[in-house]
Amino acid sequence: MDVLKRIPVREQDPSERIKNFDEVCYGYNLEEAKLEASRCINCKNARCIEGCPVSIDIPAFIKEVKEGNIEEAFQIISKYSALPAVCGRVCPQETQCEQRCIRGIKGDPVSIGKLERFVADWAREHGIKPEPPKEKNGRKVAVIGAGPAGLTCAGDLARMGYDVTIFEALHEPGGVLVYGIPEFRLPKDTVVKKEIENVISLGVKIETNVVIGKSVTIDELIEEEGFEAVFIGSGAGLPKFMGIPGENANGVFSANEYLTRNNLMKAFDENYDTPIITGKSVAVVGGGNVAMDAARTAVRLGAQVYIVYRRGEQELPARVEEVHHAKEEGIIFKFLTNPTEILVDDNGWVKGMRCIEMELGEPDESGRRRPKEKPGSEFILDVDTVIMALGTSPNPLIASTTKGLEINRHRCIIVDEESMMTSKEGIFAGGDAVTGAATVILAMGAGKAAAAGIDKYLKSKR
Repeated sequence: MDVLKRIPVREQDPSERIKNFDEVCYGYNLEEAKLEASRCINCKNARCIEGCPVSIDIPAFIKEVKEGNIEEAFQIISKYSALPAVCGRVCPQETQCEQRCIRGIKGDPVSIGKLERFVADWAREHGIKPEPPKEKNGRKVAVIGAGPAGLTCAGDLARMGYDVTIFEALHEPGGVLVYGIPEFRLPKDTVVKKEIENVISLGVKIETNVVIGKSVTIDELIEEEGFEAVFIGSGAGLPKFMGIPGENANGVFSANEYLTRNNLMKAFDENYDTPIITGKSVAVVGGGNVAMDAARTAVRLGAQVYIVYRRGEQELPARVEEVHHAKEEGIIFKFLTNPTEILVDDNGWVKGMRCIEMELGEPDESGRRRPKEKPGSEFILDVDTVIMALGTSPNPLIASTTKGLEINRHRCIIVDEESMMTSKEGIFAGGDAVTGAATVILAMGAGKAAAAGIDKYLKSKR
């Protein structure tokens, strides 16, 4: 075995996977996982842990994999993460833990994410659950939102002994894990639901179809239902648009709506009566992971797909793996291109998209070179469907129905970065509701930090 090279992961062939919604990556088997784990040199100063937003003891769990103790590896991970099978699939390890791996200096970093996925999958297949929490302390905490931040916060608090109830607006818990990320990247029944069951096994209660701000307010949870603290992990589900002519035409979607219909409402399954219009030619505007998800979904629904991105390939914010898979699946990338108008036919349907070529100027506040229009370079892209994947912002409902809760100009809730407490005492927040749209693992890190902040706060109130 060449220790400088990681063990490759088996995947579905691109020509086959564009015809189905089955998972693309097959993951490691036991032999492959042990071989990959043997590449870890178990650093004393493990920089990989510093790169993990939930601070998993990575060398410790990999050591157990190397020795074949998979159940022990799972229990080590479970002390830090409520969603290891999810993170092993969708976490951007290449810019976090794996980027810090010493092995990566002279070769490939250890495949930490694929090993985490293997351990979590093995535990699920063998019926292994996280170790039960300590005795209940009789104190009630409410969590708003059953997405990555809320599930993590709830799981950590349950382990500490708190009586935790999650209030979820939709009919299924999971947040972006169930409505946003496609089945071919993150299977819902075999992965997401099982991880949520593990959180419930810790004693967490989940109430669905509860819209905080309408069904009940945060103030009522505190004053009438006896909750001593509340964590807001409601995410950022309000889509952004460009404001260009034609954006209200039939055949224009936000990526949120498009993916939710396909995931939560199973529009891809002909047995379900929730169809979605996908034309013959689809333009997805944006360059992040959500854009890749929408584009790869449209391909599976039979369309020719373009990704239209105003910067160059080097500036793409999406994961390298997702871009690679999108290219393999025949998606055409139109870099340095920006839409200026969506053309509409007499019946109100999309009949094309006017675009202009861009060129990169000086870096902006994000450090990326700012795109500017190239005069005289306009052209028409022949599409009949447009999906806007330009990011999202928090829904203002919770802030507008909670007295004393401060938000910034982006509608994000303002918190103390150490404790995660908001401007209202006893109310904490984290994840996309605070930062705007970000990654699953960063939301989990915020949920973990908030759980520690809530524990410290409530102990000070004894």
